[in-house]
Amino acid sequence: MESIISKYAKKALRTIAFGYKDLKKNEGGPNHENRPVGTKIYEIEEGGFTLICIAGIKDIIRKEVPDAVKMCNSAGIRVRMVTGDNLTTAIAIAKECGILVEGEELDKYTAMEGPEFAKFVGGLVDKKTKEPVEIMGKKSEAEEIGDIENMKIIRSKLKVLARSRPNDKYIMVSGLK
Repeated sequence: MESIISKYAKKALRTIAFGYKDLKKNEGGPNHENRPVGTKIYEIEEGGFTLICIAGIKDIIRKEVPDAVKMCNSAGIRVRMVTGDNLTTAIAIAKECGILVEGEELDKYTAMEGPEFAKFVGGLVDKKTKEPVEIMGKKSEAEEIGDIENMKIIRSKLKVLARSRPNDKYIMVSGLK
């Protein structure tokens, strides 16, 4: 399965698995089991499925995107891609868009995943205490990037941020400012 998913990801395809599970009478459903409040998955959904197939789906890159990226690059604007896709899929899409050039050597700072990025730049910290700042969508003038030297590396090298979470995006924008 991992081989199929990797093969699809290299072609800029997102994957979705289809499966089924035989249930006994009255098994499953919202009243079937007691579960902690806030749990999003029922125990019955956690395993025991028969895989039917893995499908690849693709968001088509609009034809004007590669030209827009070229225009930005020629104007001195650095285009970065921030996505929730896995790293392999994100790299493939970035190549289709012209953000990454085919054959371009990638290092660990050119394309990375959100959690790795946030850790590398030290997240956001309070300017005075240097304690981590919890990001709740509120902008504070008293926050800064935890490791500005590492953020400088990101500013100069990062082109693709994959598996990014909303907080990673916030940290990225704060660091680029």
